[in-house]
Amino acid sequence: MGETAAKLRLVFDALAETRGLYLFDEVDALGGERARSNDVGEIRRVLNSFLQFLEQEPSDSILVAATNHPQLLDEAVFRRFDSVIQYPLPTPELARAVIRSRLATVKLGRISWPRIDDAAAGLSHAEVTLSAEQAAKDAILAGKERVETDTLVAALRERHPRSAS
Repeated sequence: MGETAAKLRLVFDALAETRGLYLFDEVDALGGERARSNDVGEIRRVLNSFLQFLEQEPSDSILVAATNHPQLLDEAVFRRFDSVIQYPLPTPELARAVIRSRLATVKLGRISWPRIDDAAAGLSHAEVTLSAEQAAKDAILAGKERVETDTLVAALRERHPRSAS
């Protein structure tokens, strides 16, 4: 915990010396809202350091921050970046397109798309993609010639946040 701001300083020092693309993945771990009731003083200091580093950053590098939980970010983080790009969860039609694309090289059985829509609801593009790939692997390992609805539904449900509880 106490070393986080110092490590951030090292990253920003390197960023100033070496032009590149720098990705801060899961930035909500650094940039959580300061006014939260469960705030820890050290986390607030890390956020303040991160914001200052961003503000003072003079390089020609490109900084990208990514999160699956934008609602947890302090508003000041958004103001430090030139652009904010949001990727909403896919619609049922888009989830179907992702699945068809990922399974284009395997045979599909008769797919019950309403069941797939239900199982894919609430999943990100990446989770739908990984589910489709898992369904194909499961079908191949089970010696099946086609990916069936049940296999795809099981793979989607396995990735669903509700399955974690």
